[in-house]
Amino acid sequence: MKETGKCGLHCIKAENISVKIGKDEIINNINIHIHCGELTVIIGKNGAGKSTLLKALLGEVKHTGKIEVYNKKQEKYEKLKIGYVPQSMNIERHMPTTVYDFIAAIISNKPIWIKKDKKIYSQIQEHLKMFEADGLIDKSIGDLSGGELQRVLLAVATLSNPNLLILDEPISGIDRNGIKLFFNIINELKTKHDMAIILVSHDLDMVKKFADKVILLNKTIIKEGTPEEVFKSKELKEIF
Repeated sequence: MKETGKCGLHCIKAENISVKIGKDEIINNINIHIHCGELTVIIGKNGAGKSTLLKALLGEVKHTGKIEVYNKKQEKYEKLKIGYVPQSMNIERHMPTTVYDFIAAIISNKPIWIKKDKKIYSQIQEHLKMFEADGLIDKSIGDLSGGELQRVLLAVATLSNPNLLILDEPISGIDRNGIKLFFNIINELKTKHDMAIILVSHDLDMVKKFADKVILLNKTIIKEGTPEEVFKSKELKEIF
């Protein structure tokens, strides 16, 4: 990924997003504007609709409303490209597939089991560097720690330079050092690569430190603003 710097000229708009399952309204009339170079963190109690909102943004659940990317400089709407890091992946321990195999299978049309391509290997290793994961390239996916796996998945999610990066509680089960490293990488993605990021997190200390905007969700948006505005609000005290 090349450094782009912060431009502030792209806005992702999720407007009037609602999801119903049968007669049950899971989320209702959610409106979010996310600018490039901005980390928006969604917080809320279990059952507040956080995962459902992410699935709606990803197009994985039927929803009403629309999601668009607007280029202010060119005054036009663009195609939305999303990178996604799930909370967890079911990976068998000690599976032989290496990090190189995993990523090469995504970016290359060549059969990866025939021969290791030096050019692709170098390309992958260079991309992994910004996630402090280049030393993992020959390691088996099944032997990675929770923090190592999440950094590799983050590298994969950003291969195509997405407009929007969605992270669903990606630090669950990671130790404090791993969490700090993960958030430092996220901070670099938004500042140096101008990425718009949505993160669901329960780690309120890290949210206070790194978020640009916080959304308190309880089926709909209860409070939205800077970390200071949300964490000092009566709405937060009522929910938690």
